[in-house]
Amino acid sequence: MFLLMVVVFVLGYAAIALEHPLKIDKAASALLIGVLTWTIYALYGPQIIALGHSVTWPEWTRMHESEHVMRFVKNELGHHLIEIAEILFFLLGAMTIVETVDKYQGFKIITDKITTTNKVKLLWILSFLTFFMSAALDNLTTTIVLVALLRKLIEDQKTRWFFASMVVLAANAGGAWSPIGDVTTIMLWVKGNVTTGPIIKDVILPSLVTMLVPLTIVSFTLKGNITRPKLDESSNAILTTHKEQLLMLIVGVCALLFVPVFKTLTHLPPFMGMLFGLGVIWTLTEILVRKKTAEQRSQLTVISVLKKIDLATIFFFLGILTAVAALQSAGHLNIMSSWLDKTTGGNIYIINLVIGVLSSIVDNVPLVAGAMGMYAVDPNVGAFAVDGTFWQFLAYCAGTGGSILIIGSAAGVAAMGMEKIDFIWYFKKISLLALIGYLAGAAFYYIEATILWH
Repeated sequence: MFLLMVVVFVLGYAAIALEHPLKIDKAASALLIGVLTWTIYALYGPQIIALGHSVTWPEWTRMHESEHVMRFVKNELGHHLIEIAEILFFLLGAMTIVETVDKYQGFKIITDKITTTNKVKLLWILSFLTFFMSAALDNLTTTIVLVALLRKLIEDQKTRWFFASMVVLAANAGGAWSPIGDVTTIMLWVKGNVTTGPIIKDVILPSLVTMLVPLTIVSFTLKGNITRPKLDESSNAILTTHKEQLLMLIVGVCALLFVPVFKTLTHLPPFMGMLFGLGVIWTLTEILVRKKTAEQRSQLTVISVLKKIDLATIFFFLGILTAVAALQSAGHLNIMSSWLDKTTGGNIYIINLVIGVLSSIVDNVPLVAGAMGMYAVDPNVGAFAVDGTFWQFLAYCAGTGGSILIIGSAAGVAAMGMEKIDFIWYFKKISLLALIGYLAGAAFYYIEATILWH
């Protein structure tokens, strides 16, 4: 049954990858594997725990009683549900804010400033914008904002897929060097494994290389100009004034930027800051629509925006994160981490490189959590000291390795949900580029850590 959980996860993952050939939405597959893995865990708890946590059978004999089994599983599920709910509420709040700004045509002010239609120039502009926005906000929020912008800039779906995928690469690269840019970097920062100054100084250049290498490669093959979508100005122009568009854009961006500030000031989870921003936006729209006609009010309220939020993406996140949580709770990820440590002989560079690649398949949060559990912060100077090579390289690898597959990062999953990007298409067109960039950035960090700074 311990192995059956892995089999269910692998089959479900394959169903997600083959979403279009199977004609089964990925959210359905994700929900099924999330529930089934926990069901197996609940029904066969004693055997699974004995194998996954390397405990002796007598220690778990009392677990034969269904009451004890269910209490244990519920406690484990409840623990993970809190973390999953934080991510889902964060995502829901960010998507609603972005959609509200879009409904008020706030992004039109930005898209009107981007006049170039040359694909290469536009790609470089958007990539650098994404890279630095991701460090200030986070890779998930930035991806949601940029994908919303792409809908206003590019009409052709496959071209938009390509640009959205490159945005994912840039967002993950930008999030890796900032203490608030990616959830895994936040974990390392909050726990005191890394500090702000050194992580920025040592990881920003490798992260930049990770973005620049794929960007340079595609610049030689990308030809032509984009075609902008024809917006229905007749229906939208009467809804909002220029002042309202500017106001909503400023308030929306400030609400997103305030999230890391809110976290720093209150030490509350980021989703609380996001919900606060949504509350401000919601209140503002209620005031703005008072002078509108009934027809305009029906389109400009947050309630109307909520009806258009892609809930399938939320359910997909719920399912896949729940399934990974089951594997973590049952001990599969701990076994994998221990095996990795023994196989590599404790080589910190190989360990982190493999963790980065694995993060494109399995969520990087439990992988980083497992690594943090396996290794303690060394009070002395060394690879495992605060701001040591191991922790910085872990932040880089876990943050950027997820770009190798579209499902490997929160940013990728958000883009996949918003634009319905095909898993196989991404694998064929983007994965090799992402892998090359990932390895190039890793090589740069290795040179930086062993030669340049030492």
